[in-house]
Amino acid sequence: MKRITRFFWFCSGAHVNTLKKYPIEHNKFVGIGATIFFTALFASLSGGYAMYFVFNGSPFAVGFAILFGLIWGTAIFNMDRYIVSSIDKQGTTNQQILQATPRILLAIMIGIVISRPLELKIFDKEIRQKLKSAYLKGQHARIDTLQKTYAQKYGTEFGKMADLKKERDSLSNDINNSRAQLNQEVFGDKTDQTSGIVGYGTYAKQKQAVLQEKEDRLKTVMDQQSQMDQYLSDRKSYEGLTDMRLFNDHQLDSLSNVAGFSDRNWALGQLSYNENGTRDLDTYLAESFISFLFILFECLPVFVKLMSPKGPYDVALSKLYEADVYYAERDKERNIEVTDNVYDHHLEEEIQKQKRIITAQSDYDLERHRYD
Repeated sequence: MKRITRFFWFCSGAHVNTLKKYPIEHNKFVGIGATIFFTALFASLSGGYAMYFVFNGSPFAVGFAILFGLIWGTAIFNMDRYIVSSIDKQGTTNQQILQATPRILLAIMIGIVISRPLELKIFDKEIRQKLKSAYLKGQHARIDTLQKTYAQKYGTEFGKMADLKKERDSLSNDINNSRAQLNQEVFGDKTDQTSGIVGYGTYAKQKQAVLQEKEDRLKTVMDQQSQMDQYLSDRKSYEGLTDMRLFNDHQLDSLSNVAGFSDRNWALGQLSYNENGTRDLDTYLAESFISFLFILFECLPVFVKLMSPKGPYDVALSKLYEADVYYAERDKERNIEVTDNVYDHHLEEEIQKQKRIITAQSDYDLERHRYD
C-alpha cells in the first residue's frame, strides 16, 4: 500500500519528502496522482489504437501500436504532471485561475485528442455499417459516371443504333401487313389493296416481290444492328463498364476491415447525421458526452488543485521555495565575494611582481652605470 501511495505521490508531481510531514494532505495528492496516471493510461490505449489503424495490414502493426501507445502515454503523463505541479497556490484566486487558464486549454486539447480514437472503438459497429453504405454509394456513383461518359462518348453510334431499331420495327410491321395482303390476294379476298382474283396471278407476284424486297432490307438492317451492337459491346468492355460490379457483402466486409483511420474518423463524424442530412440528436449527444467525459477527466487534476484550499503542504512548499531562493542568493553573494577576493589577491600579486621587476631593472642599470 505504501508503494502505491508513493507512486501516486510521484504521479501528482508533489515533493515527497515535504508531503510526508503532513498526513492530512496525503489523500488529496493520492487522488490527483491517480487521476493523472489513469489519464495517461487512457491516452496510451487511445494512441496505440489509432496507430494500429495507421499500420493496419502490416505484420508489425501490433508492435508499432504498443510502442507508440507507450510513448504517447508517457508524453501525456509528463505533460499532466507538469501542468498540475506548476500551479502555485500562494496567489489570489484570480491569479491562480489566470495562471491555470493556458493549462486548462491545453488539457482540453489533450482530452479531445485522447477521446477520438476511443470513440472509434466504442462506435465500431456503427462505423462499419456507415462505411459499407458509403462504399456502396461510391460504387454506384462510379458506375453511373462511367455509363454517362460511355453514352456521351459513343452518342453517334447510339443514335445510329436507335435509327436501325426504329427502321427494323417499321419493316417488321410492313412485312406483316404485306404478308397478310399477299394471302388475301392469293385467296381472292376483295379489299382496297387486293384485286379479288383467286390464284397466284400478276398482282400476287407483285406483292410477293415487294414482300421479298422488304424482307431483304430487314435482314440487312438486322445485320447492321448486330454489327453495331457488337461494336458497342466491345467498346463497353474497353471502357471498363463490363467488369464494373456492385460490391457484395463479403467485399464490403473486407473493405470495412481494412479502412484506415481517416475513413473511420469520417464515418464517425457522419454518424450524427441522418440520410436526409438532418442531425441525429441521439448519436450526436452520445458522441458529445463521451468527448466531454474525457475532457473533464483530463481537466480534473487542474480543477482539483484549483478548488482545494491552501494546505500545510502548500505553505511548507512555499517556504522551501523561499529558502532555496534565499540560499541561491546567498550562494551568489558568496561566489561574488570569493571572486572579488581572488581577483584582489591576483591583482596584489601582480603589483608586487611588477615592483620587483622594476626594482631589479633599476639596480641593473645603476651597476652598469658605475662600471662605465
